[in-house]
Amino acid sequence: MNIHPNDLSPKDDDAKAALDLLRHWAAQASDAEINALDPSIARLLPGQGEYPLLSNVYPTDFTAGANYRATMPDLQNGPASLIRGANKAIQHVGISNFRLPIRYHTRDGAEQMLETAITGTVSLEADKKGINMSRIMRSFYAHSEKSFSFDVIEAALDDYKADLDSMDARIMMRFSYPVRRESLRSGLSGYQFYDIALELVDEGATRKHFIHLDYVYSSTCPCSLELSEHARRERGQLATPHSQRSVARISVQVLDGKVLWFEDLIDMARSAVPTETQVMVKREDEQAFAELNAANPIFVEDAARLFCEQLQDDNRVGDYRVAASHQESLHSHDAVSILTEGESFRSGSVDPRFFATLHHAG
Repeated sequence: MNIHPNDLSPKDDDAKAALDLLRHWAAQASDAEINALDPSIARLLPGQGEYPLLSNVYPTDFTAGANYRATMPDLQNGPASLIRGANKAIQHVGISNFRLPIRYHTRDGAEQMLETAITGTVSLEADKKGINMSRIMRSFYAHSEKSFSFDVIEAALDDYKADLDSMDARIMMRFSYPVRRESLRSGLSGYQFYDIALELVDEGATRKHFIHLDYVYSSTCPCSLELSEHARRERGQLATPHSQRSVARISVQVLDGKVLWFEDLIDMARSAVPTETQVMVKREDEQAFAELNAANPIFVEDAARLFCEQLQDDNRVGDYRVAASHQESLHSHDAVSILTEGESFRSGSVDPRFFATLHHAG
C-alpha cells in the first residue's frame, strides 16, 4: 500500500488498510513505544477504551434492597488512609440552614408553628474521614412533630451524636418570633417579629443552653440632644438631635433546671431600653415616639450596661453577652459595643463580620 502525502482524497479502503496496519503494529509494540508515538493508539487494541452501553432511561421500578445497598461505596466512613490534608480533629462539621416547620410553646400556654433554620454539627476525631450528614437531618425529623423545648432538642442531639459516634455536638435553631404590640397612643396594634436562636452545646461532657435575641430599638444621641437644645436656647435656631435604628444581640445561658421564656427575655430588653421600633403608627404615635426618645437618650455604652443590668439580676441567667450596634445617621460608620459575663462568651477575638450581622432589614 502506498500513501502519498499529496493525495488529498484518500479512499475508505486506504483508511481501513492504515487502521489495520496501526492495530497490527500496536499489538506487537511495547507500552513505551505506543506512548512515545501517541498514547491514544492504545484504544485501538482489543478490550481497551471500550465503554459499556448504558441506559439513559430512569428506572422507576428499581428498588435498592439491602444486598444492593451493601455494595454501595461509602467514602465518608472509609479508612484513615483516605483523609486528605492534615490528620487533625475537626471541632465542627455538619449541616447548616436546613428548614423545618417547628411548634414552639408560648408563655401563655399556646403554641406557634414557625419556619425554623437548623444547624447541626458534631466533632470529628483526627483518624475519621468524615460523617454521614444526612443522619443529622434524620435524627431531627424524628422529633420534629413535637412541641420544641430544650428537652426535645437534647433528645435530637443525643440521637445524632450516638448515630455519628461523636464526642461533642451542637444544635442551633433560628426563627422569627411574632408578638403583637400596641401602638403608643392610637390603640392600633401589629406584629413585631423578633429574631431568636436556641442553641444547645454538648462539649466535654458538659451541656449548656443558650438563647440569642436580636432586639431592635431607636437610639437618640445624648450629645446631639444637648447640642440641639443649646442652639434653640442660645440662638433661637431650630435643630433636631440625630437618632438611628439600632440592634442589640442579647445572648444568655439558661441555667439548668430554669425556664426562661422568649417573652421573658424580650420583656427584659424592652425594660432596659424602651425605645423599641414601632409597628403600627399614626400621627399621635409618632409624636409619642419622639417624646419617648427624648426621655431616653442613649449612647451605645449605655445600651450595653442597661441590658446587662436586667440580665445580672435574673437567677435564670448564667453567662451572657450583649453586643450593640447603633447605625449612626450622623456618621458614615456605626457605633458598637460588646459586654460579656462568664467564660462562655469571653474571647479576645471578634469575627471580622460580626457587627455587619447586627443590621435589621426592615
